[in-house]
Amino acid sequence: MDSIKNSHSFEEIDLQKYWLVLKRRWIAVVGVFGSVLTFSSVCAFSLRPVYQAQASLLIKTDRTSSLTGLGGDVGRLEPLMIQSSPVDTQAQIVKSVPVLQETIRTLDLKDDAGNPLRIEDLDQALTVVNAKGTDILDIYYADYDPQLAAKVVNTLIKIYIKHNIQANRAQAVSAGKFIWEQLPKTEQAVKQAESDLRKFKEQNKVVVLQQEAAEAVSAISRLDEQITSVKAQLVNVTAQSKKLQQQIKLESQKSITYAELSQIPGTQQLLTQLQKLQADLAIARTKFQPSHPTVVDLEQQVAALNKVLQERIRQVAGPNQQVPLKDLQIGGVRQALIQDLATTEKIRIGLEKQIAQLINTRNAYKQRASILPKLEETQRELERKLKAAQTTYETLLIRMQQVNVAEHQNIGNASIISPALVPDKPSGPRKLLLIAAGAILGALLAVVAAFSLELVDQYVKTLKEAKELFQYTLLGVIPDLSRYGKTSTTKLDRPIPKVIGRDIHLFAIRDAYQMLQANLKFLSDKQLKAIAVTSSVAKEGKSEVSANLAVVMAQVGRKVLLVDADMRRPCQHHIWELTNAQGLSNAIVDDQIPLSTIVEEVIPNLYVLTSGVIPPNPLALLDSQRMAALVTVFARNYDCVIFDTPPLAGTADAAVLGKLVDGLLLVVRPGVVNSASAHAAKEFLIQSGQKVLGMVINGVNVKNEPDSYFYYAQDSLESVSMSRNSISL
Repeated sequence: MDSIKNSHSFEEIDLQKYWLVLKRRWIAVVGVFGSVLTFSSVCAFSLRPVYQAQASLLIKTDRTSSLTGLGGDVGRLEPLMIQSSPVDTQAQIVKSVPVLQETIRTLDLKDDAGNPLRIEDLDQALTVVNAKGTDILDIYYADYDPQLAAKVVNTLIKIYIKHNIQANRAQAVSAGKFIWEQLPKTEQAVKQAESDLRKFKEQNKVVVLQQEAAEAVSAISRLDEQITSVKAQLVNVTAQSKKLQQQIKLESQKSITYAELSQIPGTQQLLTQLQKLQADLAIARTKFQPSHPTVVDLEQQVAALNKVLQERIRQVAGPNQQVPLKDLQIGGVRQALIQDLATTEKIRIGLEKQIAQLINTRNAYKQRASILPKLEETQRELERKLKAAQTTYETLLIRMQQVNVAEHQNIGNASIISPALVPDKPSGPRKLLLIAAGAILGALLAVVAAFSLELVDQYVKTLKEAKELFQYTLLGVIPDLSRYGKTSTTKLDRPIPKVIGRDIHLFAIRDAYQMLQANLKFLSDKQLKAIAVTSSVAKEGKSEVSANLAVVMAQVGRKVLLVDADMRRPCQHHIWELTNAQGLSNAIVDDQIPLSTIVEEVIPNLYVLTSGVIPPNPLALLDSQRMAALVTVFARNYDCVIFDTPPLAGTADAAVLGKLVDGLLLVVRPGVVNSASAHAAKEFLIQSGQKVLGMVINGVNVKNEPDSYFYYAQDSLESVSMSRNSISL
């Protein structure tokens, strides 16, 4: 039940909103509605009797064999879109320019002036509709002459059928010409596709790619197994080589060299002779002096043998490798070990070469296998092209045979169900029906005009729009005071705001401001000491709201100071009928002026500080240390300080002063501020980091707002207004 009530309330609010739009634009609504209704009435009473002839056509599909093979048949009716209908397409063809033009020429149709009838006029009098749920076209033609109406419809049908047959035959001829032109190109495409596939196989040595890929995978697997086996043998041989090297304490390369030297014929004999001569030389040196011929002769023989051995070593090991003779003088066991080490090293080197060769072979297989997918893709693409070319060529040959038959057929898509008869009764809309249609159309156009004007009007018109636009807390709603009594003016270009108790005696207005000051009081736990009142643009009533808010605060016993901080267009001294010789600007410039001399009490508990002499640069005064000090002094000496500041548009005075007080109170007046200015003001407040306490909607027309938006009863406001008017009378 609650949801149903809520839905009804929202629906009522929307209906009331629409009604208010029509109410605001009543002049446009009445003007458009009256104009359309008057025009329809004039047209209804000036109509001549019109006779309408009717004929029916059956639209059918010609089932001629497909010619081009591209998805369409000669004479076949198929829609291009799901929502479209072939019958609707034929309806447009019936009203095409060639058909209408030949009908006019055949019947020699004339207009009222005796000139040949225009195609536009014939099209306007002709109606072609698709009977719902059928393939039948109903053709209507309206004219003042009933016989001419029937003649036009019958002639139009014959011409349409003739054009349709010619179009189908022309389609067959065009298809044959197209196929004849495409045959040589298609044949060449087949040959080119075959040549490309053959060249591809020859260049890439392709026989059967799938079989080659399977063999490559198998070969790679076998090679991996062989590499693993040979590596295992290499590990075994390497371990044996290291063990032999540790036993004979020789490197692998030296062991091979020693083994080769020991295998040279006569090397061991020379070593034996060298050992014998070295022994004889040692004995001779013990018996004779070093210069003795025997010692000298033995030394020469030892040197000669050493020279022969070194020559043989260089032949085997090379000139850069030194082999001590003592390492060649080895026993049989050591010589056998060296021989084994040399053999093991040769085996190890052979295994390493075998592994390298196997790896190279495997890499070659992998490289070939890596390009096989790309080759397969290319081959499939070439085969698809070849197959497509062959299929197209074969299809065109078949279609060419069918074209020769279809060119000589006279088949159309329409047949006459019932020809047009001469109408015996006039047709057309009744006068009352036309007037009613004009009234409905006028009402619709009037509503459209009203809402169009509403859309073009960018001003904020209602309280709800203001709330949605600014999205600040709504603290108060002040009704429009201009409707209750005259507005006094001075030399200024704007009226002087009214003050509660002195100029305004409506309880509803006073209650609205009391509600505003109560909402400010309960806005936060901390009492607000200083408030800046501003607006988006001028003439929104910020000075009026400042003055009356100060009045209601003073009436509840709070000591209030009202400061006119608008040093560009000050207004408070006009409201309270004060002089403006000295004020806020003087107090900022001259700190020696006592505040008590420039602050005046206008009513009990309400003190006013005017703006003072208008300075050349008000922003510089407000953005000064002296102003900050004055704000502190004001907040200490008074219960509440209200600053009347300039609008936000074009100046930064309110933003500067807003940083010195507890927050800004934004005044919005529907019908004065537009959406562009409101957006600019809100963006400026956000960018400058202002603390906005909330907003006051001023100058609200009670009759244009829903009741739920107000904190007071509209009935009381209207009753007080009526009583004031009766008293004044």
